[in-house]
Amino acid sequence: MLDLAFQNLLSPMVLFFVLGLLAAFGRSDLSIPEAIAKLLILYLLLSIGFRGGAEVAHHGLTGQLVTTIAAGILLSFAIPFIAYALLRATTGLNATDAASVAGHYGSISAVTFVAVTGVLAHLSIPYDGYLVAVAAAMETPAILAALLIARRMTASGDRIANGDFLREVAFNGSIVLLIGAFAIGAITGERGMAMLKPFIVDAFPGFLCLFLLDMGLVAGRGLKQGWRYLSIAVAGFAVVMPLIAAASAAATATLIGLSVGSTAVLMTLAASASYIVVPAAMRLALPAANPAIALTLSLGITFPFNLLVGIPLYIALATRIAQ
Repeated sequence: MLDLAFQNLLSPMVLFFVLGLLAAFGRSDLSIPEAIAKLLILYLLLSIGFRGGAEVAHHGLTGQLVTTIAAGILLSFAIPFIAYALLRATTGLNATDAASVAGHYGSISAVTFVAVTGVLAHLSIPYDGYLVAVAAAMETPAILAALLIARRMTASGDRIANGDFLREVAFNGSIVLLIGAFAIGAITGERGMAMLKPFIVDAFPGFLCLFLLDMGLVAGRGLKQGWRYLSIAVAGFAVVMPLIAAASAAATATLIGLSVGSTAVLMTLAASASYIVVPAAMRLALPAANPAIALTLSLGITFPFNLLVGIPLYIALATRIAQ
């Protein structure tokens, strides 16, 4: 595990993220223009989605794929209930804020997914391409779980669920691109991959380094601005909850017989926390919730924790328990 952690910490991707953190804490004027940052997100989602679809086209639709997607949906729906119970038992957050935070932790971070696949590629550990479909499937069940919790625990439950937020989630740009690229990769298969390999595969590490530099800047500035919302208990949740979720995913992966790489990816997905899709949905569905709390936890603490400590830990555990 220490060797994996050392390799991950000294990878270019992680070091560029650390550079961004240091620049933010040092009040550097280094920045990535917003338009370029959005382009990087589009590229990473397109690349991951297309490669996943091409992988499914190569191997075909299998029972393992369907089982893994079902397992991912179940994890995404169940984790917010665990997160909510932990928040209410250990922190002073009110029911609405706790439900909002719980929804963030049941959903997934596409960037963390990109990061773990990059580390696995660096370590030459294969994983199943259909995990892209699993990642897409895990975006929304957590939101529904958070709304069920909030409806039960707050008096304004009749205002929570409506078609506006469901449309917002279903047609969120990241989900549309990820699923769309996956479908295109599945349709074009090996022929499409051969055509796009220089763009989809060869250029991927460089784009990932640039994007993680920007994420380091964002995370560092978020911590500087959001620290006042963090008690010891709330900050501790942002570290403990990913470990609980990863352990749940590890048990699930063992039951359904995933490979080492796929187990590590499923653990990472469960351990990550959304800071793109869920915040947009929560603004519509739970307007009374304070968005700064969830964003500070998910982006300022959990994302760096997973990148620097969590991913090596999940890969090490996967090598011990997976087939």
